[in-house]
Amino acid sequence: MISVSNLTVEFSGVPLFNNISFLMNPRDRIGLTGKNGAGKSTLLKVLCGLQPYDSGQVSVPKGVTIGYLPQQLSVEDKRTVYAEAQSAFVEVKALEKEIAALNNQLAERTDYESDEYMALINRLTEKNDRFHLLNGHNIDGEIESTLLGLGFERTDFERPTAEFSGGWRMRIELAKVILRHPDVLLLDEPTNHLDIESVQWFEDMLKTYEGAVMVVSHDRAFLDNLTTRTIEISLGKIYDFKVPYSQYVIQRQEQLEQQMAAYENQQKMIEDTEKFIERFRYKATKAVQVQSRIKQLEKVERIEVDEFDTSSIHFRFPPAPHSGQIVVETKAMTKSFGEKLVLNDIDFTLERGQKVAFVGRNGEGKTTMAKVILGIHPCEGTVKIGHGVKIGYYAQNQSEMLDFNKTVFQTIDDVAKGEIRTKIRDILAAFLFRGEDIDKKVSVLSGGEKARLSMAKLLLEPANLLVLDEPTNHLDMRSKDILKQALMAYDGTLIVVSHDRDFLDGMVNIVYEFRNHKMKQHLGGISDFLYHKKLDNMRQLESAPKTQKAEKTAEQKTKAQSVAPQSKLSYEEQKEQEKRIRKAKKAVEECEALIVELESAIADMDNQLANRPESATSDFFEKYEATKKQLADELNNWEKLTAELERVEAGS
Repeated sequence: MISVSNLTVEFSGVPLFNNISFLMNPRDRIGLTGKNGAGKSTLLKVLCGLQPYDSGQVSVPKGVTIGYLPQQLSVEDKRTVYAEAQSAFVEVKALEKEIAALNNQLAERTDYESDEYMALINRLTEKNDRFHLLNGHNIDGEIESTLLGLGFERTDFERPTAEFSGGWRMRIELAKVILRHPDVLLLDEPTNHLDIESVQWFEDMLKTYEGAVMVVSHDRAFLDNLTTRTIEISLGKIYDFKVPYSQYVIQRQEQLEQQMAAYENQQKMIEDTEKFIERFRYKATKAVQVQSRIKQLEKVERIEVDEFDTSSIHFRFPPAPHSGQIVVETKAMTKSFGEKLVLNDIDFTLERGQKVAFVGRNGEGKTTMAKVILGIHPCEGTVKIGHGVKIGYYAQNQSEMLDFNKTVFQTIDDVAKGEIRTKIRDILAAFLFRGEDIDKKVSVLSGGEKARLSMAKLLLEPANLLVLDEPTNHLDMRSKDILKQALMAYDGTLIVVSHDRDFLDGMVNIVYEFRNHKMKQHLGGISDFLYHKKLDNMRQLESAPKTQKAEKTAEQKTKAQSVAPQSKLSYEEQKEQEKRIRKAKKAVEECEALIVELESAIADMDNQLANRPESATSDFFEKYEATKKQLADELNNWEKLTAELERVEAGS
């Protein structure tokens, strides 16, 4: 679908990519990985034509459409959410007009056997197929389901986009990209602004998406659940693995170990051969053997070990100044925004040295609680900050608070005071800003580099209470691990708002779950919390329905009622139930396999029509239409079988 051949991109004479090549196929699900600054965002821009390149070739077939979501974008706030989403259907509107015009032409003609008439028929068929592919008959329904899936309420649809934060406006842009139904989706950190429930909806949508997907993400679970192929960018080269991220990490390490073992064995062989040649070079009786060894050495294809980028941030938080035993205490604390109640009657005590996580759905009050502690949000009730407490704060949108006109060095120099100004270069070097990097403008930094720069500012003033709101957004895998180690070694008190289970695991010793305007304390780490909640991961936690929600739907009530009796089934009934589930699953799998087979057959016939139209006979067209009808029937059948499987699994 997209072919990249010997691509080279340079910045200031330094190659970012050096003769890289790969092919992106239809329905590929590719995770693009690499450390911050490796060139992931640049590669996406090159693929969609927004970034020039120095040499090589990027080939996109005619008619292939590309949808691109950048990490950051500037938006104009002149329309409502719904109107902005509607703007994605420019192609559908144009198709409607073209189809109407073609129908009018056909109605006026009577030369039914002419080539011109058949050409009009073919063109109309092509446009109708495209219109149906874009779901042109159901624009309103598709807009609604997409916006709801991304976390918007119906009451948000007619609100001006200007009323929303940057993260929500990014969701609007994501909705527009999805609704255009491009053949290729290029997504740069799409989950940074999504809550867990929306991430799960997004995952499910992308799994069944008809086109190809390439995504940059540092969310391990998201990559493992979605992708089937991983491309790593490292030191100007790419490494392509046909597996999800976690398997790629294992295979990449095995590959490096095998390379190193083969390299060491070869070096030993070369060394022994050279010693033999040097020892017997001037002995006539060994002349034949020496010449043989020399020729053997010349034919050896030297093994090269891949360069491995070992650069990563390396730092420790400064020793925490001493504080009182009670760091934060709230009593009967209530916080509302207008008529919207967020937190109600909260009693919360944080003691020195505790490391706690705030978890729960977006909108349940985690960030609000953090800002109440910081004094940013006034509230009812009492909030006391302990004696000698000095707070360091990392906001969710910390990178947006940087002055984009300043250099990296100026950003730190402006806030550094006293003796620490002599250590600015050392601090920046610990966060991978070295040499000419410190003179870069903030505006040209990648999202991850801005996050690192914001984190560096935390080191300038020792704090004994760190409040970190989504600190891992934009950080690459290795940087996340280093930050985690630094926080585990930190001797102060910590509050971290995060949805990243891997990041929280082993770092926090108390979990506070935000739900129904309350905070519930769970002693132990995140793994203990998840175990007791009988949840496999944070996604399940945050997508679980609210138990006290008044307006439960009839469907939820039915499920709740049908699940309960299952535990009381007899052994024979359980066996029969399992048998029915296996049978229903098998029917769904067989139907899915047939759908894949039919889609492949249609794709082959489409290629034949595109490349060898002269070979298409009337029998071919009959088979083509019959196959398309069979596919439509099987898709309807799949919906019925899936519904049946859900019914059987629910025990009804």
